[in-house]
Amino acid sequence: MSDVTSKPRWIRDLVRFLPLRSQFVLSGNVRDQYPLKLAPAAPAHVLPLVTYVATELRQAGVGHFIAYDPAQGFSLPTVIGVDRKTELEFFMKLEVPVSETGASPASPERFFEVLERIVRWPGDPIAVFADFASRLLLRPDLPTETEQRLFTRALVLAHAIQPRPIGGLPFYNPVMWITDKEGDLPDWFVVGNPRLRQIAVPKPDHVVRRTVADSLARSLPGAGDLSEEACAPHVRSFVESTEGLLIIDMAAIAQLSRSEGLRLGDVEEAVRRYKLGVTEDPWRRIDRQKLRGAEGFVRKRVKGQAHAVTHMLDIIKRAVAGFSGARSGGRPRGVAFLAGPTGVGKTELAKTITSLLFGDESAYIRFDMSEFSAEHSDQRLIGAPPGYVGYDVGGELTNAVRQRPFSVVLFDEIEKAHPRILDKFLQVLDDGVLTSGRGERVYFSETFIVFTSNLGIYRTGPEGERVPNVSPGNALEVVRDKVRAEIERHFKLELGRPEILNRIGENVIVFDFIREDVANEIFASMLADILSTVRASQQVDVELAAEAEAQLRALCLADLSNGGRGIRNQLEANFVNPLARVVFDADAAPGSRIHIRGVERGTTTGLDWRLA
Repeated sequence: MSDVTSKPRWIRDLVRFLPLRSQFVLSGNVRDQYPLKLAPAAPAHVLPLVTYVATELRQAGVGHFIAYDPAQGFSLPTVIGVDRKTELEFFMKLEVPVSETGASPASPERFFEVLERIVRWPGDPIAVFADFASRLLLRPDLPTETEQRLFTRALVLAHAIQPRPIGGLPFYNPVMWITDKEGDLPDWFVVGNPRLRQIAVPKPDHVVRRTVADSLARSLPGAGDLSEEACAPHVRSFVESTEGLLIIDMAAIAQLSRSEGLRLGDVEEAVRRYKLGVTEDPWRRIDRQKLRGAEGFVRKRVKGQAHAVTHMLDIIKRAVAGFSGARSGGRPRGVAFLAGPTGVGKTELAKTITSLLFGDESAYIRFDMSEFSAEHSDQRLIGAPPGYVGYDVGGELTNAVRQRPFSVVLFDEIEKAHPRILDKFLQVLDDGVLTSGRGERVYFSETFIVFTSNLGIYRTGPEGERVPNVSPGNALEVVRDKVRAEIERHFKLELGRPEILNRIGENVIVFDFIREDVANEIFASMLADILSTVRASQQVDVELAAEAEAQLRALCLADLSNGGRGIRNQLEANFVNPLARVVFDADAAPGSRIHIRGVERGTTTGLDWRLA
C-alpha cells in the first residue's frame, strides 16, 4: 500500500471527502498521466486519470467502477486489482448498457437515467466517472431545455441521496464529473452545492515529476552503462528542465530521445527540442572567431560607447558559451537594459548584435512600447482571452517568438509601457515562458532580450515638473551613477516592481552623451554614406570643398542634445534636401560631377555649386 503522505494533495482531498460529498467535479490537468506507487520501494505505475482515481478509490473502500463519455458511452475503466469479467457481470445485472468490447454507445439522456439507478444502489459502493463532461452541454451559461432538465435531475439526486454505513464507514456512490476547466458545468449546479466538491487537478510539481523521472531516465540510451550515482545529476536536470510540463510531456521527451539517439547526458537538449519543436540550434552555429573580433565591428556602427559595447559583448559571449547560469530553468539566453540619452546608439547596438549573431540585422523582433501604454494593451502582446474579439489571432509577441524562437527581442522605450505589461516581462525573465490568450505556452529560452529606455536622463522636480537629471557636461561616471539611481527609484517607488530590476541584475548598461569628438566621427560617417548613396543611385559624383564641409559640420554639430539622430536630421535638412534640388535643377547626366563650394544658410539652406 502506498504512503498516504506521498500522494498529491488533490487526491488526498478527494478521498477525505468521500463520506461527505456525493458528487465531485475534477478540473484542470485532467488529460495527463499520474504516477501511483503501490509500495514505497516499488516503481511507479503511470496511469490515466480515471484509472488512477479509481485505483485510489478502491483502496478507500469503493467496490465497483463505471465510466461514461459522450462519444463511447458506458465502459469499464481499467482498475488495478479489479477483475473486468466480474465487473462486466455485475453491471449487466444492474442493466447498465456496457458490452464485452469495452464500450457501449449511449445518449446523454440514457446516461442520466442509468446514473440515478447507480447512485441509489444500496450494495457495495459504485463510483461513476462522467468523463469529458464539458461536452455534455453546448453552453454552460445557456443550457438547452433538455440539458437544463438533465442536470436538474442530477442536482436533485445529489441532495436526495444519503450516505449509508458499510464496514463501519459512511459511503455514497460517488459521481466524478471530469471537466476541462471550472465553469464548464452550469453555475447553479456547482456553486453553493453542499453535496458537491470541486477538485482542481494541478500540473505535476517537482515531487511528482521526480517520481517518474528515474524510470524514464533509465530508458534513455546510455543510461544502462551508468551507476545510480552517475545518473542522479542527469535525472535532477531532467526534473528541473521540465518545470511547467506534464508527465505525458516527460514521456514524450523520453521517446524523442530514444528515436533521435540522444543519450541521458543530452536530456536538456531533448527537452529543448521538445519545447521548441526544432532540431537545429543557431546559437551553436555562431562563428566564435567572428565573435572574438566583434568589438571592432560593433564600434564601427556604435561610436563613442566603448564601455557599452564591451559590456554587451560580454553578455553575448556568456550566452553563446552557455554560462548564463540558468539554462536549466529555461530563462532567456541573455538580457540587457540599455539606458541613456536619445540618439546615442541604443537601438543601433541591438541591430548590430542581431547582425553579429544571426547574420541579418532585420532578424530582430522589435516592439515600440509607446504603443502599449493602455491598461489592456497586454492583450496585443499575448492575445485576447477566449470570448473576446481577436482571440483567434493570437498575440503579437507570442506569435513572433513561436515562429522565430531564436531571435533578439527588442522592447524600445520600455518606460512608456503600462505597468501591467511589466508583469509579463517578469514572467519572461523569471520562467522564460509566456502563456498566450489561447492557453499555448511560448518559450523564450533561446531569445536574447533587450530593453531600451531614456529613464534617468530627466527626473521629476519638486513641483512635478520635468527637469534634467544629467547633462552633457557630466563625466561618464557621473552620468552612469545618476541614471542608475533614477532607474532604481523609478522601478522601486513609482512602479513598485523592484523585482524586474532584480531579474536584470548588473546588465543595466548606461550610454554616454555624444561628445564632440564622437559627433565628428558620426558626421563624417553619415556624410560618406550619403555621398555613396547618391553615387550608386544617380551615377553622379558629389564633391565638397573643405570650406563647404566645415560649414555643414558647424550646422550639424551646433546642438548635440539629440545625439546621432539629431546629426542625421540636420544633415537631411541642410544637405540632403538642397542636394536633391541641385541634382534636379542641374539635370546632371550619369557620370557627371557636382562640386559643392559652400553652404548658404537662410530660410531654407542652399548650396553654392557648379557642375563639372
